[in-house]
Amino acid sequence: MKFLNIVKKLSFTLLTYALSVTAVSSTPISNDPPVSKNKKTFTVVIDPGHGGVASGAAGRRSLEKNLVLDVSKKLKTALETKLGANVILTRTTDVDIPFRTRSEIANKNNADIFISIHANSTSQRTSKAYGTETFVLGFHRMSEQDVAIRENADMLLHNDDNSDLGDFDPKDPSSYIVFKLMRRQYRDRSIRLASYIQNEYTNSNRFDRGVKELGLAVLSRASMPAVLTEIGFINNSEEEDYMLSDDGQAEIVENLFQAIKKFKISAEK
Repeated sequence: MKFLNIVKKLSFTLLTYALSVTAVSSTPISNDPPVSKNKKTFTVVIDPGHGGVASGAAGRRSLEKNLVLDVSKKLKTALETKLGANVILTRTTDVDIPFRTRSEIANKNNADIFISIHANSTSQRTSKAYGTETFVLGFHRMSEQDVAIRENADMLLHNDDNSDLGDFDPKDPSSYIVFKLMRRQYRDRSIRLASYIQNEYTNSNRFDRGVKELGLAVLSRASMPAVLTEIGFINNSEEEDYMLSDDGQAEIVENLFQAIKKFKISAEK
């Protein structure tokens, strides 16, 4: 069976890693799977949450859709100039993009990571809630990720990194084993990235609300490590002022930049 040729090319490290049980933790995860030495340009897709009629949460002075777009654009510039990354924004103007389209942009560009940026809020108009938190995809929506991986099988397996798997047949039922390994790898790496992000926030004395899992539609079809990060509470006046300030945005961008940089370095080891 031609599938056996594929399995032989999957290292024992990847197999044992992908089948291990991983707990959601603020501690970065070790034993990352090996990465091809012929790595393409590191590609990051940044998703500024909401947009258009979907304005998101509201503060006294701002709307979430505008705030996160500002931060996303600044993060794009930092990643391009200081890391040499290929960075794509899911939106650059005030438009609403469907959840599925946002992740498909990442899939079609064979992104290394997908990061959706949001500002948190509570049900009250004003609140004393504060801090940052970062989400990874919950297990109950991971079946949708299987679909995304299958739909993108040709793209995933015909690029420079995976040219040795050119005879891979996504219609072969036994290929689902590979899909499951991919899905586990994406989840573990998502937790790693989320942990780096939260650690960077903490280093800037932001309150750490932790790494959590949630069945978020915007993450459910991303066929790569994907996270959604809440950079602060927009209906907390102090945090809103911080997030709107030049210094506050610069610090948030630096936190995210450093986390992504550490993730890239760890993946290349």
